[in-house]
Amino acid sequence: MKVFTCSLVGVLFLAGCSVHPADPKISMKPPTYVDELPSRVNENISSNSGSLFGQGDNPLFSDLKAMHVNDVVTVTITEKTAQTSTGKKAIDKTSSDTLGAGITTAGGGGVAGNVARQLNKVGNIGFEAGSTNTFAGTGTNSRNESFTTTISARIIKILNNGNYFIEGGRELLINGEKQIVQISGVIRPYDIDKNNNIDSKYIADAKILYKTEGDIDQATTRPWGSKFMESIWPF
Repeated sequence: MKVFTCSLVGVLFLAGCSVHPADPKISMKPPTYVDELPSRVNENISSNSGSLFGQGDNPLFSDLKAMHVNDVVTVTITEKTAQTSTGKKAIDKTSSDTLGAGITTAGGGGVAGNVARQLNKVGNIGFEAGSTNTFAGTGTNSRNESFTTTISARIIKILNNGNYFIEGGRELLINGEKQIVQISGVIRPYDIDKNNNIDSKYIADAKILYKTEGDIDQATTRPWGSKFMESIWPF
């Protein structure tokens, strides 16, 4: 009995520690091709010492766009999704079967025929079966979501084709609630505007994470025991 109890406790503990399928997760790990593509080799171009477009720390005239590793680019996240779907299905099926097994005679007349008819009235063997199956279902789903914010990201890697892999994050602690925003993806330098901003719709393989941690999040999160029972409950 003790062994069974310990085993049950162990199973419940492991189930509580496991990731429930209903808990969505997102990994900010770069796409595979970003790791596989080599970085662009910086070309050392000597500048004219008398030129106004110097290459120092604070040149008089320079491009404000991010173009080097660890340069910062501002990302405007404007994500909107709208979905509407409707489904309808109806099934109607009816079947009927009858099987008779009464006593018959070849001639059907005479004494034998009369006896057979009398026996059929008393002991006629018959089988009847029928079924009716009807199903009707209708479903409608409508969903609208919108998320807008601004976050700064760094150039982590310059790919050999000139594109940038960027990554950035922001954490805010407001009234005991922690808000976390993270973003990563691949952008083209041509999509960065003159103010060093880029819209999230121009980010390839974009990964955007927004979550909160605190009392409100804990109060609205189902306990692990409820999640476990829902995962194994067959009905």
